[in-house]
Amino acid sequence: MWISNLKLVLPYGILEHGSIQIEDGYIAAIREGDVAGALDGRGLTAIPGIIDMHGDMLERELQPRPGSRFPFDLALYELDKRLASNGITTAYASISFIEGWGSRDPREGMEIVENIHRYRDGLLVDTRVHARFEVTTPASAPILREAVARDEIHLVSLMDHSPGQGQFRDLEHYVSYYAKWIGGAETEQNIRERASALRDAPRAWHIANEVAQVCLERGVPLASHDDDTAEKVGLMAGLGTRISEFPVSMAAAREAKQRGMWVVMGAPNAYRGGSHSGNLSAVEGIQAGVVDGLAADYHPASLVQSAFKLSRLGLLPLFESVKLVSQNIAAMCGLLDRGRLEPGLRADLVLVEEGDCPRVRSSFRGGRKIYSDGLV
Repeated sequence: MWISNLKLVLPYGILEHGSIQIEDGYIAAIREGDVAGALDGRGLTAIPGIIDMHGDMLERELQPRPGSRFPFDLALYELDKRLASNGITTAYASISFIEGWGSRDPREGMEIVENIHRYRDGLLVDTRVHARFEVTTPASAPILREAVARDEIHLVSLMDHSPGQGQFRDLEHYVSYYAKWIGGAETEQNIRERASALRDAPRAWHIANEVAQVCLERGVPLASHDDDTAEKVGLMAGLGTRISEFPVSMAAAREAKQRGMWVVMGAPNAYRGGSHSGNLSAVEGIQAGVVDGLAADYHPASLVQSAFKLSRLGLLPLFESVKLVSQNIAAMCGLLDRGRLEPGLRADLVLVEEGDCPRVRSSFRGGRKIYSDGLV
C-alpha cells in the first residue's frame, strides 16, 4: 500500500510532499512526490508512531476515585483506544510496586502485570510493562525480581517518593499534594505524620542494587526517577541506570547528561510550559540541551501536542522535536525496529493535521490502521 500527498517527518529533515509504501507491516519505501493509485493522505503530516515510556494512566482507569474499582479488561480497552487516538503506538504502562496512598499491596501490582500480558496480544497499541520500584517498600523486591527473570517486565525505574528530597523536597508540598490527591480521605495531620515517618524511614538501596543487577543481566532498561542533585544522579548511575526520568533540577539534568545518561521530562510539563509541582521546567531543559525525550506521565495527549508546539514556538525544528517522542525513546528503550520513518523499520506512523491544536487523523501500528477519524 502506498500513501501519497503527505508531509513526511524524516530523521534528518522534512520531505514536504512525498509518499510512503507499507508492505507486510514494514516501511518498504519513501519517495518524493505522489504515486499513482496511492491512498490520498490529504496533505497531512506523517510522523513516526509515538512511544510513551512512562504512562500512569492505567492505574487511574482501574480506580479513577478512591473505592471506585473497575474491571481490568474495561480499563485496559478504554485506555488502549485513548492511546491510539493520540498517535501512541507503543506504550509502557507504569505499575507501582509501593504501599501507600494511591497504590496497593505489591502483589496487586503483579496482578496488573499478569493481566497486561493476558490481554496485550489483542490490543491496538504495543503495550509493555514499566515497573516502578520504591526503595521504601523493600518487600516488593522479590516479586519484582522474579517478574524480571520471567521477562514480564520491559523497563524498571528506581524511585524514592518520600518527602525531604526528590520531587517532594519540601515537607509541606508533600502534605498539600496528597491532601488534594486523596480527596479528603485523610486529614492533613494524618498526612503530615505519615510524611514525617516516611522522611525518616531507611532506604533499601542495597535491595535496589539487587533489583538493578537482575535487570542488567536480563537486558531490561533501568531508569532513575526524580533526581534532584548531582550526588543522587551519581548514586543512580552507580546502580546501572542509563535513563534519568523527570529530574527536578537543572543541576541533576546536567549531571545526568555529563554521565552519558538519557534525560526524559514530562510532556505535560513541556506543553504547559512548567512543572505542576514547581520543579524543573521541561522547556528550560530543552533550551539548555539537556532533554532527550518526553513521557506522557499522566496525560497522553501531551506527547503529540508538545512535539508540534515546540516546533511552532521555534524551540526545535519539527524533525528534532518529534524525536523526543519517537526516535530517542526507541533508542533508550532498546526498540531498534521502530521510532523512525525509514525503509526496513516497522510501519508505525501517525497522520496529523497541523494547527494550533494538532489533530491525529490516523494511526498505524505495524502497517495496520489502529485509529482513524474517517478523514483518510
